[in-house]
Amino acid sequence: MSHMPSAPSGPSPSDRRRTKESRRAGEFPPAPEPLAVPVFDSHTHLDLTIQEAGVTGEGDPIDALIGAATKSGIDRLMQVGVDVDSSRWGADLADRNEQVLAAVALHPNEAPRLSDLDEALRQIEALAARPRVRGVGETGLDTFRTGEEGRAAQEESFRAHIAIAKRHGKALIIHDRDAHADVLRVLDSEGAPDRVVLHCFSGDAEFAAECVRRGYYLSFAGTVTFASAGRLREAAAITPPAQMMVETDAPYLTPTPYRGRPNASYLIPITMRALADASGTDLDTLCATISANGDEVFGPWS
Repeated sequence: MSHMPSAPSGPSPSDRRRTKESRRAGEFPPAPEPLAVPVFDSHTHLDLTIQEAGVTGEGDPIDALIGAATKSGIDRLMQVGVDVDSSRWGADLADRNEQVLAAVALHPNEAPRLSDLDEALRQIEALAARPRVRGVGETGLDTFRTGEEGRAAQEESFRAHIAIAKRHGKALIIHDRDAHADVLRVLDSEGAPDRVVLHCFSGDAEFAAECVRRGYYLSFAGTVTFASAGRLREAAAITPPAQMMVETDAPYLTPTPYRGRPNASYLIPITMRALADASGTDLDTLCATISANGDEVFGPWS
């Protein structure tokens, strides 16, 4: 269990030694230096963050997470659903909080487990019609966690989500794990919606170029800070800022040097600085561009 951090401070040697231990304890990292120009978190799971990271302290834990983000220069959040219940929860949260918009979907690894996929998709479509639901996702393909026996259900669900996004004029948010070619195949065959976001972009520069050519937005997470992520930084370097986003996927994918500890939107400044370095772009300029991309893709938050 852990409190949200209240003041910026850097990692100490003892912080680094305690990384594995504090993952078990759910201890959040210290807050980084705030951004001077605000950006938004294009993909977070506030419900999972309070469950898995164990947010404690006085008051509402969601308010604490949003408040910590605001202090770091993260002024808006996209809350993303992974099943019917989390999608409904996010849509309800967006209705009562002007800093939050919602995306609704069945996660690719959820689809093969459902006894009635059609009914779940009907419920997702009903949620997609709500005005503060601005995205359909995360949907897509995942060949890492789902075996061959579940691939047909994944693809059926993905195609259905594409149709829902187009019918309701919402952005499509894609989960793509070890499935780059198949994701493009399905999008090309179905006809992509006007606005497509590759959540937690994980491809190389060649795949990035294919996505950019199609007009898609590439959203980079804390993985871009990992020492092993040279190819991902090369992908960021060839992505035009006008097609770039930043995200946490909180409580997962915490940026270096805090890997293994719970992630939250207030840590985005670490990822933003890595993105600015990788793309050779002034930090404030990149923040302003990414912020404008959020309005372009999802519309105004308030």
